[in-house]
Amino acid sequence: MNPQKLKQMRRLRRRRHVRRKIVGTVERPRLSVFRSSKHIYAQLIDDLNGRTLAAASSNSPALRKEVPYGGNVKAAQLVGQRLAEIAKERGITKAAFDRGHYRYHGRVKALAEAARAGGLQF
Repeated sequence: MNPQKLKQMRRLRRRRHVRRKIVGTVERPRLSVFRSSKHIYAQLIDDLNGRTLAAASSNSPALRKEVPYGGNVKAAQLVGQRLAEIAKERGITKAAFDRGHYRYHGRVKALAEAARAGGLQF
């Protein structure tokens, strides 16, 4: 089998394993993280209604002014803080953390800890 295809299949399998147990509701939405090489994105998702309740990314104009490069831990911390602020404005206090197929380490961990410090519970 093609090594690239095998890597993709393993990644998908890990993602499904993590997301099998997590379901976002209105009271406790799923905090989904996507990490690319240059940016990091986070969303609070209500899976029952199929709606995104809040979102923040290092690619947004407000955060781009503060951090020129979005692929580092500092940018991830700012995204976590911003997401917690938006969630607080919309009355969301609890979330279920969905790391996808990424390890809870580095940028993903920084985003989660910053969101916790901002008032989100998970």
